[in-house]
Amino acid sequence: MIAVEKALEQYGAPIYVRHEIVHNKYVVQTLERKGAIFVDQATEVPPGNIVMFSAHGVAPTVHEEARQGRLATIDATCPLVTKVHKEAVRFAKEDFDILLIGHEGHEEVIGTSGEAPDHIQLVDGPADVAKVEVRDPSRVVWLSQTTLSVDETMETVDALKEKFPQLISPPSDDICYATQNRQIAIKELAGQAELVIVVGSKNSSNSIRMVEVAKQAGVPAAYLVDFASEIDEAWLEGVTSVGLSSGASVPDVLVQEVLEWLSERGYADVEIVKTADESLTFSLPKELRNKDLRAEAAALLENE
Repeated sequence: MIAVEKALEQYGAPIYVRHEIVHNKYVVQTLERKGAIFVDQATEVPPGNIVMFSAHGVAPTVHEEARQGRLATIDATCPLVTKVHKEAVRFAKEDFDILLIGHEGHEEVIGTSGEAPDHIQLVDGPADVAKVEVRDPSRVVWLSQTTLSVDETMETVDALKEKFPQLISPPSDDICYATQNRQIAIKELAGQAELVIVVGSKNSSNSIRMVEVAKQAGVPAAYLVDFASEIDEAWLEGVTSVGLSSGASVPDVLVQEVLEWLSERGYADVEIVKTADESLTFSLPKELRNKDLRAEAAALLENE
């Protein structure tokens, strides 16, 4: 969100964004009001404009589409996703078979797969393991989508290792630290709450996983909502304790609105469950630092 706001401030509207910058309805609607235009493909952007690539990352073919379309680009790919892309490229160059654990059709999976399409196979959960075939069982590595459930991912890895005992793990954990922290916190909440509410959008993989983790941890009921207005008061019947958390890209204002909604209905006592400190910050995309993208876009158009 910050990257789009900075681009709008620096270059003015419109700023085109390929796919949702993050999977959150409130964030997308807020940015649209400020002048961002979200598109499904870079080919939809008129030549001579600026297009930003979302945090989920894109395949090399998308960068080429933007170049062919005479567009100036801002790459806002999350650095953790970029790490997975680089791992995919490196292992492909070393001629490994790469087993990418993730959900079919997710933007991040599409982008990562595009880095080495001839070497990557998607493994969408433990049930997919039986059909996986590789050229050389001694040269196989697994990578993962960054927003998965840690438990489900390791269940898939264990099944893969049973089939391919020489399976290599990535140099470091691929799953986003913010995703992991929230899943750990949800497990902690599950031991104390009769109902868990996760603030996040229906197309947010990490938010969906949090609801699943809560249910797997034994919470009687868990729901995903974008806004406080979506909470059904019937969920509260007989409930004395409510657990509340949010997806990684959810603005704090939405969480506060839910807290206020709950307070108005008798849940005024709030206890904070803290399982980790998140102090890591990432730099803005390099294209937002001392670069005139409007001039670059105009030059691309003139050179048609």
